[in-house]
Amino acid sequence: MTYLLDANVFIQAKNLHYGLDFCPAFWDWLITNNQQQKVFSIEKVGDEIEAGNDELAKWADQRGPGFFLKPDSAMLSALGKVSAWAIDQGYDPAAVNTFFQVADYYLVAFAVAHNHSIVTHEIASPSTKKIKIPNACIGLEVKCVTPYEMLRRERARFILEPSGGRV
Repeated sequence: MTYLLDANVFIQAKNLHYGLDFCPAFWDWLITNNQQQKVFSIEKVGDEIEAGNDELAKWADQRGPGFFLKPDSAMLSALGKVSAWAIDQGYDPAAVNTFFQVADYYLVAFAVAHNHSIVTHEIASPSTKKIKIPNACIGLEVKCVTPYEMLRRERARFILEPSGGRV
């Protein structure tokens, strides 16, 4: 299975459970699985992260287009399918317009085009005020999982090393 990560996966990992300073194994796992062609994101997600101008932005900038994939012709073709779905779902016009302007739209289109699974912390919602990635995935038959589901499926193991030589 190939995964596309939403920006919130990186941001929440950095801010909460897998800080770059104390859990480098998570970030190493992402890099290793990217090299094995299993874990990616898209250029627009990379742009969102880099706008943060912090340590995560530096990490993302070092990954380049091999990690944050550029749009391709298949993804551009899938944009029409995703936009038709969004317009036909009864969302508020402002929600649809916002969706078309953010990375989520392109992330879903890339997943549709390449049969990838999307990894996000978002939860489906019946609200018509915002298009959530899981709602789009359900409607477009794209697999959507949480980061924890991805890590369990891929049998990720993060081994803690003792600090200062003490166990």
